[in-house]
Amino acid sequence: MESNTARHEYQPLSSLLVMIVAGCLISAIGLGVRSIYGLFLEPISDARGWSRDVFSLAMALQYLFWGLGLPIAGAFADRFGPVWVLVFGGLIYGAGSWAMAIITDPLWFQIVGGVLVGLGVAFSAFTIALAAMAKAVPPEKRSMILGIGTAAGSFGMFAFSPISQYFIEAFGWSTALIYLAIIVMLIIPLSFALPRNPGSTSEMGTNQTMGEALSEALKHRGFVLLTFGFFVCGFHVAFIAVHFPAYVTDIGLSPSVGAFALALIGLCNIGGAFFSGVAGQMWSKKNSLSFIYFARAVVIAVFVLAPKSEFNVYLFSILMGILWLSTVPLTSGIVAQVFGPRYMTLLFGIVFISHQIGSFLGIWLGGLLYESTGSYDAMWWAGVIVGVAAGIIHLPINEKPLQRLSPRPAS
Repeated sequence: MESNTARHEYQPLSSLLVMIVAGCLISAIGLGVRSIYGLFLEPISDARGWSRDVFSLAMALQYLFWGLGLPIAGAFADRFGPVWVLVFGGLIYGAGSWAMAIITDPLWFQIVGGVLVGLGVAFSAFTIALAAMAKAVPPEKRSMILGIGTAAGSFGMFAFSPISQYFIEAFGWSTALIYLAIIVMLIIPLSFALPRNPGSTSEMGTNQTMGEALSEALKHRGFVLLTFGFFVCGFHVAFIAVHFPAYVTDIGLSPSVGAFALALIGLCNIGGAFFSGVAGQMWSKKNSLSFIYFARAVVIAVFVLAPKSEFNVYLFSILMGILWLSTVPLTSGIVAQVFGPRYMTLLFGIVFISHQIGSFLGIWLGGLLYESTGSYDAMWWAGVIVGVAAGIIHLPINEKPLQRLSPRPAS
């Protein structure tokens, strides 16, 4: 008699294509809108008469509550399926973005723009869509499908940067936020194209409970190292996403250069994310991650030391874009490879908390140090140091699948 754990029924091709398209659009909208809030730092601060640290703290809280909320959202998605989790997230993400356009009190702006929008981003996170896509394909295809989904999020960043800048210049920053809130609401209907069941319950070795899966991961040395290493990814990308447009104007260039720089990061990240997914199928994922973090440290150091010019800003954006979210397919791929896909959303959510703590510190310290020193130089050099540290941390990770995932001999 065949064991009910020996087989997994994957999606038929037509349903799979619909799901992938919907998942990619959710990834593009959710990640694209979230990534361009840095364009609003100066116009909102100037209009409200706030110092940069007010907006910076709001964005830092947003990243933090995104990280804190993601394991909860992941647990619900793993238990009940992704659809209603994404619907709830899209609703409060859009409502919070809308409210940011009309709130004038700095404390309430930080609560709504930070806590509410952060939780909305968590419950509509592109990682939830990625996990749904990964669970619907065979193990040998997961790294590539994660790369495709992450690349779609990168395209969202590329597309929404010039769109948002156009909205700001043509209609003003408050109307621009309202338009973006409406676009975010499109996540709600797109969610219904994803599978409503948790998925992968029949895969080998997945008869464990959620608590057992979490306990198993926290005792795994590689999982702990991966979690610490992902802190650095958040520190880098959140600081750049929020403060880079302002940094560009500080060195005497126009705001449009900052917007185009973010668009370049998103454009180049499409290729970087996709090829990191391919690399994860061909080579060691943990060695690829080490290379990415070492490369980031080099790129940041050279940029800080190079002359401040429009060309160098664009060159930095291209190189950093290639390295931007290329960590996501590899990091999430290691989680799925080592522990299996059943509780992938929850376990990656735990790793992602570290990413968002790094994001919180990157954004908050960026604003704090700028207000105290009038410069972002200290943050750039901190990025170099932590990049080298992350490159070292990933090297000893054991990325072999756990013994329980090995095929059982026929009885």
